[in-house]
Amino acid sequence: MTRNDSATRNGSATRSDSATTEAEPEARRGTPGSLRRLLRVHLRPHRRSAGLVVLFQLGQMLAMLYLPALNADIIDNGVIRGDTAYILRSGAVMLGVTLLQIACAAAGVFFAARTAMAVGRDIRAAVFDRVQEFSVREVGRFGAPSLITRTTNDVEQVQMLVLMGFVLMVPAPIMGIGGTLMALNQDVPLSGLLLFILPALVIVLLLIVSRMSPLARRMQERIDEVNRVAREQITGIRVIRAFVRDEHERERFAVANGELMHVSLRFGRLMALMMPAVMLIVEFSSVAAMWFGSHRISDGSMQFGALIAFLSYLMQILMAVMMATFAFMMTPRARVCAERVQEVLDTATSVTLPSNPTAPDGGRGQLELRDVDFGYPGAEEPVVRGVNLIARPGQTTAVIGSTGSGKTTLLNLIPRLADPTGGAVVINGVDVRELDRATLPGIVGLVPQKPYLFSGTVATNLRYGRPDATDADLWHALEVAQAAEFVAALPEGLDAPIGQGGSNVSGGQRQRLAIARVLVARPEIYLFDDSFSALDYATDAALRAALAREIKDATLVIVAQRVSTIRDADRIVVLDEGRVVGTGTHTELMAGNQTYREIVLSQLTEQEAS
Repeated sequence: MTRNDSATRNGSATRSDSATTEAEPEARRGTPGSLRRLLRVHLRPHRRSAGLVVLFQLGQMLAMLYLPALNADIIDNGVIRGDTAYILRSGAVMLGVTLLQIACAAAGVFFAARTAMAVGRDIRAAVFDRVQEFSVREVGRFGAPSLITRTTNDVEQVQMLVLMGFVLMVPAPIMGIGGTLMALNQDVPLSGLLLFILPALVIVLLLIVSRMSPLARRMQERIDEVNRVAREQITGIRVIRAFVRDEHERERFAVANGELMHVSLRFGRLMALMMPAVMLIVEFSSVAAMWFGSHRISDGSMQFGALIAFLSYLMQILMAVMMATFAFMMTPRARVCAERVQEVLDTATSVTLPSNPTAPDGGRGQLELRDVDFGYPGAEEPVVRGVNLIARPGQTTAVIGSTGSGKTTLLNLIPRLADPTGGAVVINGVDVRELDRATLPGIVGLVPQKPYLFSGTVATNLRYGRPDATDADLWHALEVAQAAEFVAALPEGLDAPIGQGGSNVSGGQRQRLAIARVLVARPEIYLFDDSFSALDYATDAALRAALAREIKDATLVIVAQRVSTIRDADRIVVLDEGRVVGTGTHTELMAGNQTYREIVLSQLTEQEAS
């Protein structure tokens, strides 16, 4: 297997799937207002549910604030005076208010949870849709592990903040302000304690939260790193076993896992410190209130029931601060996650859709590359430079070159997996950048260098590009791709299950199924990116012969390392360091092109080459 030519070359700053978020420049990260922007956009469609949350939370808090006043009234006017009837009447009112509080609390939590889950769903969908628009350049910039983390873990943190915001942050100011007013109503001088208690709480919270924010960012970066290492090890398990590198990989994972643990511990210690600090202030406040309140009762300035009510309101005020504290504990990490999510949403794809798509200008399968250049951002030199190529229907055009010469990159420009940084790719007389997005897949069919199958069945994979294909169409494509025999041998045939990525079939079978998938779609231009490398010579020859009969009126472009695969092509294009250094038939190139001759002689004997 050859190395993917679309990987970073010549000092390119583009990252592969193993890249981590930690390597991103700071300028690429989301702006500080990302959390606010994200919530403003995705909460707007759920205004009604959010309004119901606020309404029910308001009802719950008003009921909760009324209960201590009722309790104080019962003590002063019922218990102290021994008026049992008054106690029963007021107790019945308290019971009704309590039931109302419970109902409002249950309804508020229900609508809060539903709204938060809906917001999380919408954000995940938005990130997924944006990533689907990315070209290989943007995917390489973020890296697959980081994109997975942003779509799952990061969105979940924002979603939990929304839930905690509705459950804790919405009632907290209502309870805090209402409790303060009710405490003043009970005893103004004693309420002066709040002037010392509340600033102390705010200062403690700000000190702790300010230290949690940078740790939250590092924690998400360490999660990316763990995902990257785990993904590499799971994907490359065969290589690891073959080279007996188990212990080395365990150490790599242990380092990444240990770094995540250490950052998480520091974040957790600060989180654990927050509650004891708040509780310490709460307990001192209760003691102070009891001390000063008892003196006011003894000199007749305050009633006993009022002190009990004041203590209840003091606890409600401090509870409001504690509720806000819980939400603040989640805010630093959620803010960092929102920045990472917003960065993906703010990243524009380099493959833009035309505002006024152009229909193909006649012809069928006419392909032309005109002075095409392509370079990755930050690379010292472009991967592809000044390539001119013409491929016509009914002909086979082959592209060959050494590893890293730009073959795969060149092929990726045709179906717009990336756009050229210079020149143009023209299909049927129209620049591909001006073609309708829905039109291009019907014209161009690509079998990538690393064929990928989706979890499902053989049939669902083959119908991926043409959902209305019949079983007869599928079997015909399998016959051409030399895959019918092994599919027929499966107990379920076309309904045989396929694991994610095609993990339950061999490399050769995976390649043949990928070829059959493109044949089912019947495009005008077939692109095969080293798609025969896992086949034995006999299967390779049989497949090429069947392809020649099946798609004789279509345009065929083959990228290959194996000379035997392309030696009979109508035209062979030789690439070297991104430039075309020769074109012609096998015989012509053997006679007049040194680069091609070196490639051939590295695989065949002199007698076989001639």
